[in-house]
This record gives sequence, C-alpha cells and structure tokens, in this order.
Amino acid sequence: MSYKAEYIWIDGTEPTAKLRSKTKILADGEALSIWGFDGSSTNQAEGHASDRVLQPVFSCPDPIRGGDNVLVLCEVMNIDMTPHESNTRALLRPIAEQFGDQEPIFGIEQEYTFFDGIRPLGFPVGGFPAAQGGYYCGVGADEIFGREIVEKHLDHCLAAGLAISGINAEVMPGQWEFQVGPVGPLEVSDQLWIARWLLYRIAEDFNVSATLNPKPVKGDWNGAGAHTNFSTKAMREDYRAIITACEALGEGSKPLDHVKNYGAGIDERLTGLHETAPWNEFSYGVSDRGASVRIPWQVEKDGKGYIEDRRPNANVDPYVVTRLIVDTCCTSLKKEGLV
Repeated sequence: MSYKAEYIWIDGTEPTAKLRSKTKILADGEALSIWGFDGSSTNQAEGHASDRVLQPVFSCPDPIRGGDNVLVLCEVMNIDMTPHESNTRALLRPIAEQFGDQEPIFGIEQEYTFFDGIRPLGFPVGGFPAAQGGYYCGVGADEIFGREIVEKHLDHCLAAGLAISGINAEVMPGQWEFQVGPVGPLEVSDQLWIARWLLYRIAEDFNVSATLNPKPVKGDWNGAGAHTNFSTKAMREDYRAIITACEALGEGSKPLDHVKNYGAGIDERLTGLHETAPWNEFSYGVSDRGASVRIPWQVEKDGKGYIEDRRPNANVDPYVVTRLIVDTCCTSLKKEGLV
C-alpha cells in the first residue's frame, strides 16, 4: 500500500510570493523526507544551478484526497541545507524561540476575493453592483456569492485539523474572510499558508479563482486585509501591557519598518478611508477601525486581552508579520519589566 503526500512550499516570486505544490507517493508507514525541485521555475534559482530542497516542517490530513493522504508544508533550503533567501519561516523561528517565555499568540483574519474570470464574483458583466455595505455578513442570493466554496473550505480546514475559528462574508460582493488562531506565531503562519492552499485548490473545482489582492476593485470599495490579533501572557493579564505594546508599534521608525513589510500595494489599501488608517501615519484607539491598531472595547472594559493590528494586507507573509510584531512588542514589554 502507499499514500500521497502533497508537498507545499512558498516560492520566490516578488513582490508577492506564490504557493507551489507537487505530489510524492510514499510507501505505507514511510516517513516524510526531504525532496527536491527545480528552483529555476519558481524564482528561487538559476538554470545552471537549479536544485533546491524541500524540508517538511508541518503536515496534516489531506481533506481533499482523504484516507491516509497528507498535506506537507515545507521550508525551502539550499543544497547545503541552509535556508534559501526566500525562506521567511527560518527568520521567524529564532524570534519565536527567543520570546517563547512570553507566550505570544496570534489570530489572523484572512480576507480574500473570489473572481469569475476578470470580474469579482457577483459583479454584473460590464457594470457594478449596488454600493457596498449590505453584503457584509449578508444572506440571500442577491447579496452573497460563493458561499458553497466558503463552506467547503471551512469543512476541509476543520478536517485537516487547522485552528480555523470562523468565517464571514465581507463588505464587497464576492469578498470573504476566514480566521485562524489563536495559536503561536509559527503555528498560525504554517496553518494560514495551508488554509490558503486549500482555498485556491477548492476554488479550482468551481472554476473560480481566489485572490489576496489588497485592492481588488479600485474606487469606493473596501480593500482586503489580514487583520492580525496579538497578545502575550502579560497582555492577557494587565492593561498596562496592552498600552505598552501599542506604543511600541508606534515608536520611532517602527511604523514604516512594519508597513513596508505588510504586503505589496499597501498604499492602495491604507488610504485613511474604508476602515483604514493612512499608511504613513500611526494611531491606536479603543474600538477604532480607522486606527492603525485597535484595542477592542471588551479589552478596555476587562483591563486585559489583545490588540488588533489592522494594517497588514491580505497578501502579507504571515511569517514576516508575526516576526515583526513579536520582536517589537515583546522587546518593549521586557524592557518595561512587564514580563
């Protein structure tokens, strides 16, 4: 007997990396092992030295193929087994370990938009639908488009054992969101990449594409983000730590250091309109969706909890955003003696 292992990795496409995958047949009971691929076809090598290595780092049941088949997320390595320059997970690993005693956890809200050809799903041919607003968490065939895909994706994420915590329709027709977490920085990032792969793969069966474009439709339409909710043990116990984390994210060059790594095209989405703060300004506030960082009202009321960084784009690399937030906030919390 044998089983199928779908090896999944993040390529070197710039400015936004793409997911790639291929299938390996393994004997029953055979352990996952390293595998090779042609890096010259994934923007990760040149043709004269094209071999790159896939190092399995996370696996889960394959809900599409079923049975004993698995999905295998991999880090990309050079042939000397050093991390490839596109391997952003390798940069997160030491930061997650360094600040592990602060118990950082994340919940990432992944927004995305379905497209039917060149049109967002639900947009009429040659025109535009009614103005946005009524579609958010809506119901009915006149306002909701793609629910069958969304429900199937949710079921498959649960069957894969991912820490998916919810779904909802978003502000624009054909626009949806799923949430992963709360789990640690490596876990949330690994699982978000797998959930993205499942989304793309499931949409294939409906002849629909899913995009993480941060501004899929120009004009008076909401963009697509990956709002990143974050807390540490101290933040879950003490409101002073909440304020310290917010202040740390706004200190000195940190706002721009973060924003420039929060996804390509971020200036198109973070305009100060459509529930965003301007990309080049930093602010935080309670219950303020027009702020860079929101403190939920319940957190202020309870005097503890988490913060929501609303700036990351839908196309952000979760390994990058979690690394930056952990490094910035945990360093400041330690400096202020709040750990």
